[in-house]
This record gives sequence, C-alpha cells and structure tokens, in this order.
Amino acid sequence: QVQPVESGGGSVQAGGSLRLSCTAPRFTSMSCGMEWSRQAAGKQREWVASITDGSLRLADSVKGRFTISKDAAKDTVYLQMDSLKPEDTAMYSCKTFGGYRGACSGYWGQGTQVTVSS
Repeated sequence: QVQPVESGGGSVQAGGSLRLSCTAPRFTSMSCGMEWSRQAAGKQREWVASITDGSLRLADSVKGRFTISKDAAKDTVYLQMDSLKPEDTAMYSCKTFGGYRGACSGYWGQGTQVTVSS
C-alpha cells in the first residue's frame, strides 16, 4: 500500500501562499503518480494538478499560481499555492495512481482544508 498523508493546509488572506505536502511511503520506488484535487462545500470535486515521473499537469484555473513538484527521496509531493483567491477555498486531497500493474491506483489521503479570506 501507498497510503498518502497530507499536511500544510490552513487559513490565509487573499494573495497569500500555502504549501501543501503529500507523503506516501514507497511512492517513488513503486513509480506512482500523484494528483491533487479539491472539493469546495456544495460543489463537485475538481482536479487541480498531477505529477508522474515524466510529466506535470495543472488545471487552467490554477496555472500561473500553483506549482506541483516532488522530492523523491522523501516520497513527498508538494503543491505550492501562490496568489490565493477566495475561490481556492476547499478541502484538498491527494491521491496516488498508476505504478506497476496499477499498484498505486486509488489511494486517497484524508484531506487538508484550505481557507482563503477576502
């Protein structure tokens, strides 16, 4: 198993920054991908960003403001969020995917709340 654990959420004013972390043991050795998604109250879940060994992807709504990266030695993926807006307020979750024969597929973290005030 590669059980992700998120951290780094909190409350910030608009224009501020937060960095979320998602640590999943053996994430690197199993060649997993990782994605971040968010769900605001009363809204559908929205994909935010994903990272694999060979690619980075960001949703249009966060391009230019968010960055996804990973530290392979720490089995950790980061979501750096800058220029935050009130509409970024949501529960952010990470999920693993891919890996050898899909071994990493579908492991979710518990989520971390991000609240941006105007």
